[in-house]
Formats: sequence, structure tokens, C-alpha cells
Amino acid sequence: NQRMKLSSGNKTQTQLSELEACSSSNEVKSSAVVKYSAAPPPTSYALLQEKTDLKLPPANWLRENPQLGSAGTTVLGSSSKSKPFSRYSRINIITINVPLQSGKSSNIKKLLKIPYSKSHVSMAVHRVGRTLLLDELDIQELFMRSSQTGDWTWLKEFYQRLIDQKWQRKKKSKEHWYQKAILSKFLYYSINGDGAAEAVPDSLNEGEEEGEAEEFSPSWPATFTNTPSDSEESTAPKEESVSVDSKFALGQVTSVPKEQNLPTLFNEGENSQGLRNDFVRNIMWTFEDIHMLVGSNMPIFGGGRYPAVSLRLRDNNKPINILTGIDYWLDNLMCNVPELVMCFHVNGIVQKYEMIKTEDIPDLENSTFSTRVVKDIAQNILSFLKSNCTKEGHTYWLFKASGSDIVKLYDLTTLCEEAEEEKCQNPFTLPVAVLLYKVASNMMLKARQNRKHYGTIRTLLLNCVKLLDEERHPQIIASAHYMLSELFQLDEPEEDGGESLRAGGSEDSYSDEEGEEEEELQEDSDDNGSHSTCSDPQDDSKAVAVIRSVGELSVPEKYRSTHQIRPSYVFPVSQDKEERCRHVLSCVLKGLKAVDGSIKKESDLPAADPNTPIPLKYEDRSASGACAAEKGIALLLDRVGPVQEDQKHPTRSGMIPGSWQHRMKLQLFLKASKAYYVLSDAATNLLKYGRALRYIRLALQCHDAYCSVSTTLHPRVLLFHSQCLSLCGDIQLMLAQNASNRAAYLEEYSYQTKEDQEILHSLHRESSCQAFNMATDLAMDPEYQLFVSSKCYEAAYDLLISGAVKDQGPDQLAQVLKRLGNIRNEMGVYYMNQAAALQADKEGIKKTSSGYPSGSPAKRSVSVAEQEMWKKSFAFFEKGMKDFEAIADNTNTALLLCNTGRLMRICAQAHCAVSADQSRGEFSPEEALYYNKAIDYYLRAMKSLASRESHPAVWDSVNWELSTTYFTLATLLQDYAPLSRKAQEQIEREVTEAMMKSLKYCDLQTESARQPLYQYRAATIHHRLASMYHSCFRNQVGDEHLRKQHRSLAELHYSKAVRLFLSLKDAPCELLRTLLERVAFAEFTMAGQSSSGAKLKTLTGALEIMTETCYAFQIIHKELLEEQTQVAEPTENPEAPESPSSSGLNLQEVMKLIGVFEPSLSFLLLQLVKLMTAMKRKPSNKDDEQLKLYKNVYSKLLRAEKNAPLLSRVELYMELLQQLNPQTGSGNTGVCS
Repeated sequence: NQRMKLSSGNKTQTQLSELEACSSSNEVKSSAVVKYSAAPPPTSYALLQEKTDLKLPPANWLRENPQLGSAGTTVLGSSSKSKPFSRYSRINIITINVPLQSGKSSNIKKLLKIPYSKSHVSMAVHRVGRTLLLDELDIQELFMRSSQTGDWTWLKEFYQRLIDQKWQRKKKSKEHWYQKAILSKFLYYSINGDGAAEAVPDSLNEGEEEGEAEEFSPSWPATFTNTPSDSEESTAPKEESVSVDSKFALGQVTSVPKEQNLPTLFNEGENSQGLRNDFVRNIMWTFEDIHMLVGSNMPIFGGGRYPAVSLRLRDNNKPINILTGIDYWLDNLMCNVPELVMCFHVNGIVQKYEMIKTEDIPDLENSTFSTRVVKDIAQNILSFLKSNCTKEGHTYWLFKASGSDIVKLYDLTTLCEEAEEEKCQNPFTLPVAVLLYKVASNMMLKARQNRKHYGTIRTLLLNCVKLLDEERHPQIIASAHYMLSELFQLDEPEEDGGESLRAGGSEDSYSDEEGEEEEELQEDSDDNGSHSTCSDPQDDSKAVAVIRSVGELSVPEKYRSTHQIRPSYVFPVSQDKEERCRHVLSCVLKGLKAVDGSIKKESDLPAADPNTPIPLKYEDRSASGACAAEKGIALLLDRVGPVQEDQKHPTRSGMIPGSWQHRMKLQLFLKASKAYYVLSDAATNLLKYGRALRYIRLALQCHDAYCSVSTTLHPRVLLFHSQCLSLCGDIQLMLAQNASNRAAYLEEYSYQTKEDQEILHSLHRESSCQAFNMATDLAMDPEYQLFVSSKCYEAAYDLLISGAVKDQGPDQLAQVLKRLGNIRNEMGVYYMNQAAALQADKEGIKKTSSGYPSGSPAKRSVSVAEQEMWKKSFAFFEKGMKDFEAIADNTNTALLLCNTGRLMRICAQAHCAVSADQSRGEFSPEEALYYNKAIDYYLRAMKSLASRESHPAVWDSVNWELSTTYFTLATLLQDYAPLSRKAQEQIEREVTEAMMKSLKYCDLQTESARQPLYQYRAATIHHRLASMYHSCFRNQVGDEHLRKQHRSLAELHYSKAVRLFLSLKDAPCELLRTLLERVAFAEFTMAGQSSSGAKLKTLTGALEIMTETCYAFQIIHKELLEEQTQVAEPTENPEAPESPSSSGLNLQEVMKLIGVFEPSLSFLLLQLVKLMTAMKRKPSNKDDEQLKLYKNVYSKLLRAEKNAPLLSRVELYMELLQQLNPQTGSGNTGVCS
């Protein structure tokens, strides 16, 4: 023997699988793409020597060889026959959007040879979406079984009654088996020319599969294993039991981690039951405009001028007929093989070899055929099937009897349903349902990248569920419902705007074909066409459609499709999260029912009626409840541990760990928990906190059941559980902050849907679901709700820092720490407000009480309750600061420091001394201590922020609080000076220091809402300092230098205070008081002067200061007029307040200041008149005019009516002041200064 290479080249099978070549003989177009191949790269074949005897077996005969695949052995025949559509269980990829699909190439070839062949044709046809699936339906084999199983008796009777009344089994001839054996030996000789058989290691085959088919390898969810009680199994030999060998890649389809994936449902050993892939390669073949997925076992050899050649064995005494030519031609087209090598023999003795190009095969002698006619046949058959195989889920039978020209199409599903036997069951139900299920499962893998598949997947799964009996096939049904729940995205935004989901198309669809189908549908909508060749009643009333003569198939466009096989797979698109979650929960519930129904241990289950609502009781929690809560949350961490592989004890419902029920329930519980979590989050965003708490309660109950069933918890599950606990903490916090709507929240919380009740009933089969009751109860006490919220966050934090989850979610850990800091701040503020309320209540009681014995000073007593509140508040603030510091959140750290400073101020206020008459006592050292602590915390907050740019709002708040604290400290020191403990000078220094620090933090430059407040405070500080120095100046005796210093400081601060009060424009009383004090200061200065000139100068300056009060009187006058207008027109503004001081003007204060103003002005004028009259020097004309003016004003002031209305008196003062200040008064009425 010698080897022959056809031509130079080294292309491999891998390259072939990627090659999409198009062969054309100017008549037809054909292209093939290998989608899956288990064969090694093609190698050159052995050229057998002439006279080689093929009747003698080679040494390697019938040994498994990857080059031949199963072709070398299966050509001898096999006694095992598969069930309908079982072959599709073995194809590694099923492309849904192709119009025609066949399990093996021989099915397609049978169809295309119908007009040329007299042999019978029997095929099952099923429609899935836009795809027609073909499988051989061996009637003879099925009827041989019917005597044993009884499941095909109805079809046998129908066949004998309408089609072949004298049916009998046809046996194959000895010549047939002889030719099969010679072909097998020839192939083995061709792959090993020296006759020596070499064992091919399995790793080659497996490696090639792994390398080439990785993209298309299937994976399924927990599917099914038929039990012996299933009728489908009982009606067939054991070696033909239907099962699915794969698992669903949940890691790609869901967010469940790979470690949690459902393991393979069937052992590898079950592959021997006929469930492995039957074909060496699966090919996507496009013939003209028809797209087909076919399986082929044809051996392909490489080398030479072309990437591949096919090898054929022919008897030299028998000419090649047209059927053989078509067979060879179609095989080469399907496998993209450009050349055929034919070996001729006589009685098994090799004679010669002949090489034929694929495009030359139709022109061979004695087997000439028109490729155009073959194309017309293919198009007519496809149109015929598309027009009549219209019901999804139904199985059709395409049958042509031997020697007959009539082709009939029957709906086997309908025939089975019409059968009279009561126990008659459709034998196609299970294989069709499995087919639908597996197609949907494969599409799920692609659906993550293209959500346009979702509508198709949903329809496939719904039809699958519709076909199956829940009691007999719970595993497929549960898995299908789980996949249906996976279609609704819970944690992703709508990316396609809904249009792509409604379209029901696919990225694999062929746009040209779709357009042609639409055109055909429009053109033929009013045209019956030749498809009306359906059987007449007298022919066969049971047939769906009939081809009267196979010759019609050769007529171009004889059959045109009037039914568009493209159903509208509309996926229910909803922008509403709650609706999507309800779809998910509905699927989960159906899946749980299927699983529960398959568990036999019913007697040990707790009795519960799914239609009876489980009450959600409110329980008043106490300290013991808090302890129970901590114990309950501590149980969570016990779940985090190593996998207990040896644990095989049944669960509460009787499930065995590792069973399909166990794995499916885990996934369904987790899916339900996620759905309820999303519902709770959505309700929280809508401020429906009662509904949100109910949903998070259900989510945690699902998780509790998950924990009860699972032997260990994966880190990703724990991360999700941490999210649930965090959300529960958020909801409890919101409920505590919105106590006014508690009645509405309780109503929302107590409502339950029937679906929720049934899911809860299923959960109770596995767990009592009590672990999280504490966290999800709707309490009526805000303090307890805050406590529960903090415990939820603490539990979430403990989960995230546990060994199993550590370093898994750093972002989530930061969020939980921020929530922890926030809830501790909330609790600190709550207890701080409680302490302030206790303090206010105590002050109210003391004001109404009789007080202490006369003359006995008292210090306010601080109650134990107040001190407890302070301690709790301080402890929570400290913990919160540590939480925020752990994540370097300086802004929130500053806020907690600011709140702690406020707590210190409340403590200071509680320690103030009260005298016997309930008046304020001296400033106590405890007050000073707490105020200084408050200042320290505020300064730490400023240091934490570093600068205003980091967070302007928080910076301004801390700055204001710090200024306020300094101001309060200084004010108390000044107003209630501790003279019994400190000297006057020391107190004055401390007051000055505190006032100046407060002034330092008064931000007068930045424009903000607080700017007027800062201006008012700064003016008040200057006024208070001026008053203090004024007092010191009056009381100081002896040290003249110090008196001068006090005098200059008083004048400085008075001038600054006046300037700031003038800029405010809404503080007339404060401005008037400051000016009057300044006038009094001038009068006191004049009293100490001896010379007339100095006194006159001082009095003149004082009178100028007095004229500045005109601006204050102008503001007072304006507000009085506004009040008078409001009182005079009540009907125009009925909502106007009736109080005369509604404008904010303090009339009592105004009257008091006027009582000071009038005598002070009279005194100044009188003293000026006296001094100017008593002057020795001769007065000038100007002095005479001034003297006359002073006398005139003084006279009017004396004659003024003391009981005149306030408005009239203010107008008089404005007039007199304008006369005293004519420069601004002339020509500009209404402005005095």
C-alpha cells in the first residue's frame, strides 16, 4: 500500500470549520459553516493497491477512530433506535432562527430525492418558532414495539386503516449487510494503509471537542431524570430512557456564583444510553435561500489541492444512478467538500480510483440531474411544510408510501388527542417538551448579550410547561419556571427602551429572507395558490395537507408559503419594577409548587393552609427583646463556614442534600429573596415604608429558608444578605423618622397577596422563618426602631468583615460603615433631644411651683434620667465618629463633632444655678466646663474639615455654632458674672476674650443666608463691649491711664456697633439704644469736664449723635404706618394677623426707648442753651442762629403732647431732628442722616 496526497497544502479541520465557502455551478448557491466538530484535522487517505481484497478485515477494524468518528461502525447498522426528537438532545447547538433543521443529513437528502425515488418516506416534523425540525420516524420499528409497550397502538391502527391495511415488517437483504461490511472495512483500510491498528487516545478527541466546540457546548439547569413510574420510560426498552446530560450555566445566566451552580444532573455513564452527540460535525448549511442545521458523519480526508475530499466505494459492475449522484453531490455540498475520490471494486477486489469535482457530479454518466430542479424541489417542500406545519407544540408526520406519488402530512398530536382509549397518551409530549426546553436553555446563554431572544425563550418555555404533567415531570417544569424568572432583569436598567424586546427577532435572523417572506405574504394574501392541493374528503379526511403528485415538486414555485413562520414572540416589557418582580415571583411560586409536589414525605410537614394569611403581629419589645435580637442576628455568622460535604440528612420537608429538589429550591429561594429585595427598595423610593418593611421581611424569610436548606453560604449570597440587612436598617430608620404616618404604614405592612402567602407556605416547609422577626417587626416605639436599625447595620457589618466575605465587597463595606455612622448619629441626636425635653419639662414645673424658701440660693439638680440620656447620646456620637473615621469621611465626622458640641451645651444649660425667686444665678463652673468642652468639639470639627472648600455648608454650620458658643459664654459671663468667685477685672478679660473670639468667627464677607445674622451678632458684640467699657469707665477710680483706655475702647465699639446696625436696616430699637447709650456716655464725659469750651464741644458732639437717631425713627415710623394700614383694611387681607406688633416691632421697647430719648434730648438742648448764653465772648451770627434753633426745638419739645399717639410723637421727633440737622434734611425729606 502507498499513501497518495491529492495536492500540496496543509489546511486543517479547524480551518475548515471557520471557512465559509460558496460553491456554485451557475445554477445553485450553497455555503456551509461547521458549527461543531469532534473530528481531528483531516489527514490524507491511504491509496489501496490494486487487487486489495476488501472482504478481509483490516487489523484495526471496528476500533474507535476519531478520523472516522462513528461512520466506521454505524455503517454496519445498530439495533438501538431513538425516540422521536431524541437526536436533538444530542446536538450541541440548536440555532432557533433558521427555517429548516434536520438531525442528520440523510433526512434532508430523503426530502430532496422524493420525486426521483419510489421508496417510502416517513418523517416527523415539529415547529419551534421560525424553525422546522425534522427527524426520521421509523414506522416499522415503532410498530414492532407497540406489541410490548402499547403506546403506539393508536398510530398502528390508523396506519393500517387509512394507509396500508396489509402492513408487514420488511427485512433487509443479505446483500445489504454485505455491502455495509465492505464499506466499513474499506474505510478502515483507507485510514491505515499498512494494516496495523493503532489505538487513538481519547484525549485527542476530547481536546478537539474542547477546543472547537467550547463556544457552543450546551449547559442546562436542573432538568429531569425519569423515574421508573414514568410511563414514557415504562413503554420503551431501558437503553432508550430519555434524559439530558448537561447543566445550566447559572454563572452566565444569573448572578449566582459558579460555586453555587447546579451540578450535572446525570452521570457521565448515562451517555452510553444514546445521549451523546451522534454526529462528528454539525453544519449550518445554506442552500439557495434555505438555511439548515444538519449533522453529518461523512469521513473527510485532507491534503492536496483542496482542504478536503470525500471517499466513496462503488461496485464497478453497477452504474451510478441518479439517486446515488444526488446523494454524493448533496453530501459534498453540506460538508463543503470540493472533490470526490471514488474507489471502484469488483466482488470486493479494488480495481481503480477516480477523482471527480463536486460541481461535475450532476453531469456524471447515467446519473445526470438538474441542480436547478433539486433547488426547486427544496423550495417547494419547504413552502409546503411552512404553510401546513403551523401549530407550535404539535408534531406532524410527513409520509409517502412505497411506490406511491402521493405525499401526505398528518398532525399526530391531534390524532393522539382524538384517540378513543382513555389511557392514550401522546408519546411525542416528552421529547417535544425536552426539545423546547433545551432550545430555550441554549438561547439563554446568548440572551445575556442579546435580549431580543427573551420573547422567543419565554414562548418556548411556556409551551414546554404546557405540554408536561406537573406530577410526572416536576423537574423540567421547576427548571423551566426558574429560567422564566431569569428573563426578568431585577438589577439592570432597561437598555433597549423596550423596542427590541417587543420585536421578538434575533441577531441570528436573516434579513433578506424576512423581507422576502413579508413580500410573499402580501402578494399571496388574496391568492389560494397551489397549496390548495390539500386532500379532498374522499381522499383522506385526516390529512392536514396532501401533495397529489411528487412531480409537482419539480415545478418552480409550485408551492408558495402563505403562512409566515415567524410568530410574534412578545416579551412582557415593563418599566415598572414591581410588575417585573411580580412576574418573577409568579414563576418562582410555580417552580416551588413543582418541587414541593415531587417530595414524597408529606406526613412530616407542618400543617398550614396556603389560603390562610399568616398574621404579622406587633410585639412590644423590651430589653429582653433586644437580647433576643442580638442572639438572632448572631446566628447568621454561624452559617459562614466550610462546606459540610458529608451532610446527607434530609431537610425539614424530606429533601436529601444534593438532590435536584434541593438544588432547585436553593435557586428559587434565592431568586424570590432578590425579587422581594427589589420590591422593598422600590417601595422605599416611593416612601411606602410599611410596604417596604413587608417586602424586606419576605426577602429575609426567603433567605432564612435558604440558610435552612443550604449546607453553606457562598460569599456572594452573604453579600446579598448584607444588602438586605442594610435595606432593612434603612426602612426602620425611615419609620422612626416618620412616626406621624404610622397608621398608614401599619395598614401597608399587614396586607398580603395570595401569591405571597403561598410562597410563605412553601418557605415554612423548610424553615420556621423566625430568625429575622425582630428585624422586620413594625414597632410603635421610635427608640426601638432606631435600635433595630442599628442592629441590622451591625449584622451587615459583621457579615462583611467575616472571613468568608472579607475583601469581597469593599464598596459595600464603606456604605455599611457610613450607614452605621449615620444611625449612631441619629440615636445620639434622639437621646440628646430626649435630654433637652426632660430639661424643658423640669423648667416648666419649676416655673409653676412655689419655689424655694425666701433668700436661699439653689443650684439646679440634674436628674439621673438626664445623665443617662447624656451618656447614651455621647456613646453613640463617639461610635459614629469612629465609623466615619474608618472610611475617612471627614465631613460626617465634623457633623458628629458638631452634634457632640451641642450635647455639651445642653449639659451646660442643665447646670445653671437658680435663685430662690426662680431668677438666674451666677455663672457656675460646671457651665463653664461644658461650654469649653463644646468649644473643643467645634474646633475639632473645624480641624476635620480643614477648609471651607471641602464642604461649604458644613463649614458654615460649624463656624456658626462655634461663634454662638463663644457669644453665649461671654453673654452669661457678662450678665451673670461670678463675682463671688472671680474679680471684676478677670471677668472683664474673659468676657472680652470670648467676645473677640466669637467676633472672629462671624463671617461678615461671605454672602449667605446667615450673613444678616452674623452682622447682627457682630453689632451686638460691639454694643456689649462698648457697654462694658462704658461701665468700667464710669466705675473706674484712680488709674487715669486705664480710664482713658476704657473711654477710647468704648467709643470705638460704639461707632462699630452703630455702623453695623445701620447696615442691617431692620434693627431700629437696637440702633436707637446704642445711640442713646453713646449719648449718655458723652453726657458722663461732660460731667467730668470743667471748662465751658470743652463742655460745649462735648455737648455738640452728643447732639450730632442724637440726630443720627432720625434713621431709627424713620424705620419705626414706616413699620407703624404699615401696621395702621393693615388694621384699616382688614377685608382686603383677611389672613393678616391682628396683633399690633405683627411686623416684628417691639412697641414696649420703643416706648421705653422714647422715654429715654425725650429727656436726653431736652437735657442736651437745655445745657447747650445755657452754655451758649453764658459765654463771655461776643457770639457770631452763626452762634445766634444756632442758639435760636436750639431754643425753638427745645420749646416744641416741651410743648409736645405727652399722651399723643405713638405715630404722632415719632413724626414730631423726626421733624425736630431734621431741624437740628438741616444739611441732610433740606431737599431730602424722609432721610435724617
